[in-house]
This record gives sequence, structure tokens and C-alpha cells, in this order.
Amino acid sequence: MTSTSRRSNVTRVLLTISTTLKPATDLGFLLVKHPDRVHEFTVSTGRAYVCYPEADENRCTAALVLDIDPAALRTRGRERPDDFTLGRFVNDRPYAASSLLSAAIAQVFRSALRGTSKDRPDLAATPVPLELRLPALRCRGGTELAEELFAPLGWAVTAQQLGDTRYVDLTLAGTQRMADALNQIYVLLPVLDDAKHYWVAPDEVDKLLRAGTGWLAGHPKRALIARRYLAHRRSLATEALARLTDEADDSVEAVPAETDEDAELPETAKKEPLALQRRRAVIQALVDAGAQRVLDLGCGGGALLVDLVGDRRYTEIVGVDVSTVALAMAGRRLRLDRLPERQQGRIKLLQGALTYRDDRLKGYDAAVLMEVIEHLDEPRLPALADAVFGHAVPDTVIVTTPNVEYNVRYEGLTGLRHHDHRFEWNRAAFAAWCAGVAADHGYSVEVTGVGDADPEVGAPTQMAVFTR
Repeated sequence: MTSTSRRSNVTRVLLTISTTLKPATDLGFLLVKHPDRVHEFTVSTGRAYVCYPEADENRCTAALVLDIDPAALRTRGRERPDDFTLGRFVNDRPYAASSLLSAAIAQVFRSALRGTSKDRPDLAATPVPLELRLPALRCRGGTELAEELFAPLGWAVTAQQLGDTRYVDLTLAGTQRMADALNQIYVLLPVLDDAKHYWVAPDEVDKLLRAGTGWLAGHPKRALIARRYLAHRRSLATEALARLTDEADDSVEAVPAETDEDAELPETAKKEPLALQRRRAVIQALVDAGAQRVLDLGCGGGALLVDLVGDRRYTEIVGVDVSTVALAMAGRRLRLDRLPERQQGRIKLLQGALTYRDDRLKGYDAAVLMEVIEHLDEPRLPALADAVFGHAVPDTVIVTTPNVEYNVRYEGLTGLRHHDHRFEWNRAAFAAWCAGVAADHGYSVEVTGVGDADPEVGAPTQMAVFTR
């Protein structure tokens, strides 16, 4: 499907999406584009079209076609596709899938990316058989990198190098939610391209994490993905990785160096991220306690806050951290500036040191110290216990911390799990500290583990629930 417009633009099919769902024409509900029409859109670098070259009950295919205006492309960003001045005027952008296609996907399939379908919300939430094809993909890293990026996400990858070039004919087959499939393509196209056609601003970190929800944190190539997606801007990549460690296991993987393109998670973290299991355990403890007004002490980048804000049972949520940088990250993650006024009234972010008494923290149903105490020098722990248990006095306090005995199960780990940890306790030491704090401040305590428990060394995370 090739044509030339009156403005000498170049039109190419750059992405096809097919399904054998029964009936296959329900693909139109997933993409929110009717199969009987040609849909036309104005995008940042020209025009985009969605049409259906085949549409019957057994198989349906949607094609995304770009009509790129070379003049518009020349005026955007500061990219030099081939590292020489003429690259602004003579390049492959109209002919190959690249970051231009990623931008078009964001504009054309906005509802599908969010996982919404007004007519078939149940279908939008359901994994369906999909085949995605990018017949001419600009790929710095070749077929091997394409396999490394998509195979961990559950795709069967067929990639063929197009001659002695940097281009690949890529086909992905698998059963996925449409929103997940499109978000993965949206992120990984500019990663494979390794060049963006526009200036990368700090808000690109939010875009990356939003599109990567549910899959990026546990990806074995997440360091490379963050670095390339953010155009090798080290400060942005570092922020993205720091926020992703909240979703994976921040106590196992430190932020990789900029040149470490092959950084990988430990094998244990490739299952379900430990941090996700930890947050679930904490939230369940809050539910069991019947808490409505909750303190997240040492909230960091706000991973737990996001989960709490999404649950209406919590009427007041307060995140506290000593770092103003972390609080700013949490604010961006929560998108506080975009929340309705009623929602904004439910959540506060406070700067404060947890080792000092703070009247602002008194009177809450529950307080969470999730992976916090190990970041303090041990001699400061009595001050923290006094400030939280003796002065703020919440009805329930939930504390999690690494189990140092489990560290032997992390291949290649030497020393502590994180560069900022001051100590890591074994199970006996943590139980003794919990018992002492409970006795001193009038609480009972129950200590459990979080994560897959090993018969010899226990679970990777220890959790204590204190109750007045």
C-alpha cells in the first residue's frame, strides 16, 4: 500500500494489528475504530490513517498508515538521524517504523492505550490473540535486540534482517490485552530506533512509567529501555530507574551505570516483583486493620501512595519523606496537579525527618514504614520508635525490612542489597527489635514474611504488624 500525495509526501503501512478473536471484527471495539471506515487524523508530522485491509469473522487486520510531511519533520526537535546536517532533510523517517510511529500511536489509539472501550469494556480488559507486524523497523541492535526486548513480555518473535541494513521485518504473536500490546510498542519503538524526533523533556519520564505500568519494572532490559527511551539523558534515566525500583525490588538492583547496556535483574526478580508482593501485603494489613487515615512514612517516590489513592476506603493519605526530591517525584507520579479538587483533599505530601516528634502525624489509624528502617543508622532507631510509636501513636504500624539471610539466594549479590542500607537484620534480630518496641510502647506485634519463603533462609522480606 504505497502512494505519493500531492505534496510529495510518502505514505507507508508501518504497523498492522491482526486478530483471530471470534468474531475477529471485534478488533474495531478494541481499537475504537470501525472496520467499515477509513479513519484519518492530523498528527505532529503529517497525517495518519487507520484502515482494515481484511475484516471478517475469522480474521481481522487494522493497518496504521503514515503520510509524513517532510517540511513538518524538518522543523521538529533537534535530532540528526544520521549524524550529519543533511540528515535533517534526507533520512529514512517516511519509510521505516521509528519514534514517529510511536508518536502517531499515542495520538491515534489514545483510548486503546488507556485500555478503555465504551462499548466493550470487558473485551478491553481481556487478553486476546494478536499478531503485530512492523515490516520495516529501524532497529539499532538488529534481530537479537528485538528478541531480547519482546520475548520477555510473552511474545513469539519473528525477526528478519532486511539485507545488510539496520532494518528488520518484525512480527509479534501472542495473547495480550490490547492496551498492553500497544503500550509495549509505544515504548519499545523509540528504544529500538535509539533516536527521537523531538526534544526529550522531564515529563517523558512520566510517559515512560505510565506506558510501562505492569511490565517495565520487571523487564530484564529495563536499564537499556529507560536510557534509550529518554535519549541517553542520564539524569532522566536515573530518575526513571529510581522510580521503577519501587515497582520491582529496590533492595536488589542498584541503578545501573550509564554504559551498562546489559544490566539484568536477578532470576528471582523476574517472576513477580518482590516490591509488588510487598505492597500487596502492606495493603492487606491496612485492610485487615480497617484503616481509613494512613501515613506512609518514608514514602520515597510514592509507589504505595498511588495504590492507596486508587482505593476509596482511604479518606486521608499522607506521604512523609525527608527528601524534597523524592516528594517531588511522588507528586509527579500521583499527578497531583491534575487530580480533581476533591481527590487532592485526600492526599498530602509532607517533608519531615522520622526521628523527630511531629505533631502533624498524630491521630492516624495506621502508619507504614515500608523498607525504611534499614536506611537509618542503628543508633537512630530508638528516636524513630519514640517519634512514631511514642508520639504519633497510630493504632496500627506496619514495618517491612529485608531479611539478610535471604541474600545468599541473589546470584552475584555481595554485601547489602542497596547502597544506602546501613544494616540488614536476620529474622531473630528483627523479631527481637519488634518485641522490644512493642513492649516499650504498649503494642502487640505479629511478624511474618513476604515473598517466596525458602525452607532454609526464610522469605526475602520481613513484615511486622504492630497493634495498640
